[in-house]
Amino acid sequence: MPTDLARAKSQKPASLIWHRIHKNKTAMIGCILLLIVIFAVVFAPFLASYPVDKMNFKDRFQGPSLKHFFGTDDFGRDIFARVLFGGRISLVTGLVTVAVSSIFGVMIGTITGYYRKIDLYVMLVMDTLLALPPLILAIAIIAIFGPGLTNAMMAIVIAIIPRFVRLVRSSVLSVREKEYIEAVHALGVPDYKILLKHIIPNIISPIIVLTTILFGNVILVSASLSFLGLGAQPPAPEWGAMVNVGKSYLTQAWWMSLFPGLGIMLAVLGFNLLGDGLRDVLDPKMNK
Repeated sequence: MPTDLARAKSQKPASLIWHRIHKNKTAMIGCILLLIVIFAVVFAPFLASYPVDKMNFKDRFQGPSLKHFFGTDDFGRDIFARVLFGGRISLVTGLVTVAVSSIFGVMIGTITGYYRKIDLYVMLVMDTLLALPPLILAIAIIAIFGPGLTNAMMAIVIAIIPRFVRLVRSSVLSVREKEYIEAVHALGVPDYKILLKHIIPNIISPIIVLTTILFGNVILVSASLSFLGLGAQPPAPEWGAMVNVGKSYLTQAWWMSLFPGLGIMLAVLGFNLLGDGLRDVLDPKMNK
């Protein structure tokens, strides 16, 4: 019978990674939670029995029931429908924000790590931004540009770019000293080809892990900004904004804050667990 090492060598990288993820309980729990959230968000129009903004003042502050699974809010709107559609706002915000941040962060970090002449100046700016927690930095940026979902997304992008830059820079510094990089450089291969074909593909694993973890953090920061009235504005069914509205009715309508808060918890927990699992799966030291 083939040994585990021989079997691992015979498998394709994608199937090998999936095999390791399947054996990692943390990653699998994260995947299951995310699949539940994504399924509910994608099929929200089919799962929701009421329009997301339909008001019915006769049904104000109705508790959870078979008619309204998550109850109703102060305008008689169905909270179940608003939680489902609010998940779309949170996930799209996280996707766009993390995608833009990763693109700029990888570009800046790669150039900074490869061309050491600009390293000091770029990292001075990045370290200054890293000195502030993402939420505090985002609040400061929104104070300049004003509240709103677009401005909140821009503020979060600026807040998390330094995290990508620092990770990518340190990874590039390690890879650029390898013998094969020196060899292709001695052959006269242009720098952009070295970066695209030999350096970036070899640092993709930590980038994937950081992206997954930051996805959950972005959802949490975005919800926090909306809770403070700086992100998505009413009547948008955003989870943080819904928790903010519900906090005024905790004694008489606890469900208004509970269910949007559970949505935030499941999404953030799912991404964090998946990120921790991927870190174990993609770390070569963990798989020897």
